[in-house]
Amino acid sequence: MKLRVGLIGLGDQWQTRHRPALKALSDRFDVHAICCEVTEKSIQVAKEFDAIPMDGFRAMVERDDIDAVLVLSPDWYGPIPILAACEAGKAVYSSAALDVSEGQALEIRQRIEASGVAFMAELPRRHAPATIRLKELMATRLGPPRLLFCHERMPMESQSDSLRRGEYCPLAWRHLMELVDWCRYLVNSDPTSVISAVHEQHDEKTDLFYQMISLQFPPNEIDHPDGKKTGFAPQAQISVGHYIPERWPDALSFKRPASVQVCCENGMAFIDLPSNLVWFDDAGQHTESLDFERGVGEQMLDRFYRAVTSLIRKTTDPEDAYRAMKIVVSAHESSRGNRRVPINYDD
Repeated sequence: MKLRVGLIGLGDQWQTRHRPALKALSDRFDVHAICCEVTEKSIQVAKEFDAIPMDGFRAMVERDDIDAVLVLSPDWYGPIPILAACEAGKAVYSSAALDVSEGQALEIRQRIEASGVAFMAELPRRHAPATIRLKELMATRLGPPRLLFCHERMPMESQSDSLRRGEYCPLAWRHLMELVDWCRYLVNSDPTSVISAVHEQHDEKTDLFYQMISLQFPPNEIDHPDGKKTGFAPQAQISVGHYIPERWPDALSFKRPASVQVCCENGMAFIDLPSNLVWFDDAGQHTESLDFERGVGEQMLDRFYRAVTSLIRKTTDPEDAYRAMKIVVSAHESSRGNRRVPINYDD
């Protein structure tokens, strides 16, 4: 069974992630229509996939020959294409689910629940081969995580890239939400409180110079063979920095930190996305390169296909996106008040 899909927007991941994935999964996806912010690009891609170029996304989602919608760029649309797809009863795959305001994230979650459509937010760090392998190791060899360290170092100029961004969510917030969600996924729990510090804005062209977030997770309990129980509360330290100019490329790449460092009960691991993993236990160092695995784009679209065609609908993705947003909003509240803030997911 092929899903007839319509593409809304062709973002900066089109050539490296979405196009190769759709080509590789041509037995599952039939690109039937395309609506892009640049007409010429829409026509060009439509010819490549033997699809129909369209001027409006509303007309696309209402077509009877469209089963699902892939929202691949935030552009200036914001959450409107997602809401329109819900009204039309069409499944949604969205790479822009985190590119919204807090109120819009709540509205998306509510509308998806009310419509009953299958929905998947694109969270690539969760589906990277190294992440999947690390989850296996934590379940079998390394034990549960105690401490997590994530740092995203980017050039100053990336925040003002108008080709990448819509107007609804700063780029720094998007990166923070992806890292927050990644830590939630690795710990398999939601943090209960957050404390954050923000460096002052660097200049008028830069939204954020540097921000640090420390997440406190609830304590877990470990059963031991001798009947004893131990427990600890995991912590995650996340930071995003836009403090190196693009004209200093050597500084940007110099000793770049691991994408995530995880200290577990019985060892520790370092991930370089998407497929490099180095981990340590009592036996020493273990290096794994998972380049033979399918690409992240393929894995995410394959998961979306199974969610749409399955009789059991996957509904946690909008909740994941909403919770990541709530954590980042609480972090900014913490930085303004210079205090630790409890996170309330219900309001």
